[in-house]
Amino acid sequence: MGTARRDAGRDRSRRKLVTGKLEDVITYLEMTSRPPRPQLPHPAGTIALLRAEHCTVSFYRYLYNTVGEPWLWFERRKWSDERLAETIAKPGTEIFVLHVGGVPAGFYEFDRTDKAVELAYFGLIPQFIGRGYGAYLLQTAIDNAFQSNPRRLWTHTCTYDHPRALGHYQRAGFTVYERRPLAFNDPRRDGTLPKTLKHPLLPPLPAK
Repeated sequence: MGTARRDAGRDRSRRKLVTGKLEDVITYLEMTSRPPRPQLPHPAGTIALLRAEHCTVSFYRYLYNTVGEPWLWFERRKWSDERLAETIAKPGTEIFVLHVGGVPAGFYEFDRTDKAVELAYFGLIPQFIGRGYGAYLLQTAIDNAFQSNPRRLWTHTCTYDHPRALGHYQRAGFTVYERRPLAFNDPRRDGTLPKTLKHPLLPPLPAK
């Protein structure tokens, strides 16, 4: 799950898609109370979930790039260190990192306000996908979010996220409240993401 704030994209229903653009659909989900459900079994391994207090830009970039590259997270790659430092240090931003066997395995990021909590980013490092850590991490994120008794917890997923992401959120108790089509510049073309990046929905780049 990444961000819904695509840099260069706008509603594709208003104009014909042009060369170099990628079509996307952002799906917005929410829950207004902590869902009643049994606790999930603890995944295998030595696990620790720690808040990254005073998170450094370099560590944040490692998490963001490593977790997000397979799913086309590119917006914050374009940001300067100064802009990123200001964002991750602002009041309401909370970053929690899942460690398995002493190494980072994934993270989630909150943007808290007085009335709501946005689950702004959520994901696992690729080597830890499919091992039960995702459901566990999402459950801990939901429990954490409702400790402040917000009116709602909301998040978003997109076409290029993991194919099971939407179902993952719905099984955890989120409901869809909006879908928004858009188009954005292919981030491989300007080098923001590697030109060698593979994703089943990505078209081939034009030959030089």
